[in-house]
Amino acid sequence: MAEGDSIFSKIIRREIPSEFLYEDEQCVAIKDINPQAPVHFLVIPKKPIPQLSKADDADEQLLGHLLLVAKKVAAEQNLTKGFRIVINDGREGGQEVYHIHVHVLGGRQLTWPPG
Repeated sequence: MAEGDSIFSKIIRREIPSEFLYEDEQCVAIKDINPQAPVHFLVIPKKPIPQLSKADDADEQLLGHLLLVAKKVAAEQNLTKGFRIVINDGREGGQEVYHIHVHVLGGRQLTWPPG
């Protein structure tokens, strides 16, 4: 798959419909199509970084921005009692789409360990 051709790149370009919760010049937040909690959304950078383990020092500001957007959208989604942030990396980490994304889950008591 060519860089920038993931399903998330297509969603960002509006080639595939999705429910957007947030968008700025660096990222988008969308509802997850297979939610694992009452509230489950993804924060996705517009820059197609395939995995967290492949990010480099130049991505530091963007990666921090993703977490701040996750916090902001979590508040907008009324996740006042807490939420979980998950970033899957690689096959054994459960990554399915090789375009880094932050899962934000909440709206119920989450258990540990997660899986």
